[in-house]
Amino acid sequence: MTRDMETDPFNISMRKFLKQVGVTSQQAIEKAVEQKGLKGKGKLKVKAVITSETAGLQHVVEGEIDLG
Repeated sequence: MTRDMETDPFNISMRKFLKQVGVTSQQAIEKAVEQKGLKGKGKLKVKAVITSETAGLQHVVEGEIDLG
């Protein structure tokens, strides 16, 4: 019997973790941009790294944020 993705404990836990990553990362980026006075000054290069020694995972996402 397969579990629905909405009730699968692994999926629920992963979504909760990724939501926390997203929210706290946005807050950290906003604070850094504000402290450095970068708003309105081109683009900000960013890199996010998620690692898990247990799973042998190293996932890197790189991008740019338009500072308006």
